[in-house]
Amino acid sequence: MPVLRVALGLALAYVVLALLAWLFQDRLAFPAPRDAVPDPARLGIPNGERIELTLDSGSKLAGWYLAPGRVPRGTVVPGLLWFYGNGENIARIWPVLREFQPPGVALLVVDYPGYGGSEGRATEPAIYEAADAAFAALAGRPEIGQVYVYGRSLGSAVAVHTAASHTVAGLILESPFTSAAGMARLHYGLVPRALLHLKLDNATTIRRVNCPVLIFHGTDDRLVPIAMGQSVAAAAPGPVEFVAIPGAGHNDTYDVGADGYRDRLARFVLGLR
Repeated sequence: MPVLRVALGLALAYVVLALLAWLFQDRLAFPAPRDAVPDPARLGIPNGERIELTLDSGSKLAGWYLAPGRVPRGTVVPGLLWFYGNGENIARIWPVLREFQPPGVALLVVDYPGYGGSEGRATEPAIYEAADAAFAALAGRPEIGQVYVYGRSLGSAVAVHTAASHTVAGLILESPFTSAAGMARLHYGLVPRALLHLKLDNATTIRRVNCPVLIFHGTDDRLVPIAMGQSVAAAAPGPVEFVAIPGAGHNDTYDVGADGYRDRLARFVLGLR
């Protein structure tokens, strides 16, 4: 019967869709764009250097360390650990790193496994392992005192993990989502939740974060609605400041937020609440 054939066809199509979603969920979450890590000196950034970290697996991570600039020798300075979004890498966001590095603050960023110039494959456990290695590398530098952690979009999950797992002075999030399940429900409503192995659960993990939290979110963000950021803020047990960026979507927050965004971030890291 025609109706039965249509029903069977739809059922088969749904099964195929669900199977593809299960097989490729890591690819969707971690597209892992590849680009060589540029030399900061060639970009006119005299206080920068390329670094390399090695994970327990032997995979090497490529990164940047931006020194705090003109501070007296022997001065202990804050360190800012930066985690970017899922479609980014150091080669693509270096102008943001240069512009948003607060004065008198060191900044460290590494490409996630499989991203940019780093070896390995991007998975949820792998990016958390990379985050732990990056934290140890920054906190272990003799010039670094307190460590602050920044995470944007996908990087918000990495940053929340880091703040929940280590002692940090403050956590900065930009466009944080509640969880992988929440994002799947929003954008892939037909996919059964049981097939989702990714957690990326900011709303739960942030409950273990006790440091001050600063959250930026665009009011016109259609990929990660501002209500998600507000839910993450509400789940944090410590002091939280939520900054809405009027008119900003998901990928233009740096431009729309402009000086106000950059200055508020700097004040937070410098302890000027």
